[in-house]
Amino acid sequence: MEDENKNIDNNTENTEPQSVSVESVSVNDAAKNTNDTDANKPESESDKLIGELQTQIADLTDKYMRAVAELENTRRRAGRDAESAARTAGMGITKKILPVMDAVDAALKHAPDDDGIKSLAMAMESAFAQIGVVKIESIGQQLNPQFHSAISVVPADDAHPTNTIIEEMQSGYMYGDTVLRPAMVVVAK
Repeated sequence: MEDENKNIDNNTENTEPQSVSVESVSVNDAAKNTNDTDANKPESESDKLIGELQTQIADLTDKYMRAVAELENTRRRAGRDAESAARTAGMGITKKILPVMDAVDAALKHAPDDDGIKSLAMAMESAFAQIGVVKIESIGQQLNPQFHSAISVVPADDAHPTNTIIEEMQSGYMYGDTVLRPAMVVVAK
C-alpha cells in the first residue's frame, strides 16, 4: 500500500499546473444561437411537400363544397321547374274543359230535375275538386275585380246594397290560388 501512495505522490509531483479557461454563457445567448441556426437552415423537402399538399387539400375541399352546393341548387331548380310545368299543363287542360262544365251548368238550369244531368254535374265538380279547381262563389258577395267581371249593373235597393253581386251569368274558377277565369256577374249600383 505504501507503494501505491508513492505512485500517487509521484504523479502529483510531476504534473505541472494547467490553466483552464471558462466561457460564460447566458440563457439568452443559447436561445439566440438556436434561432440563428433555424433561420439559416433551409426548409426541408418534406416541409415543402406538406405545405403544397395542404394547399391542394384546401383547394380541392373548396371545389368539392362548391360542386355540392351547385348540385343542390340544380336539384331544387329542377323540382320547381317540374312543378311549374305540371301546374301550367294542368291549368291549360282545365281551361279547355271549362266550356264542358258551362254546358253542364246550362243544362242543369234548363232541367233542374234531370237526375242524369245532376249526376254529370256532381261528377265534374268532384273531378275538378280532386285536381284543385274550385268554383268562385259570387252571388251575395261584394264585387272583387280579381275574381269577378261585372257585365251588367242594376240599381241598388234595400235587399241588394251597392257593389253586391245579384246574379251570376258565367261561373268563375280558380286553380289553386290562380284565377282560371273570373265570374261574369251582374252588380247592384
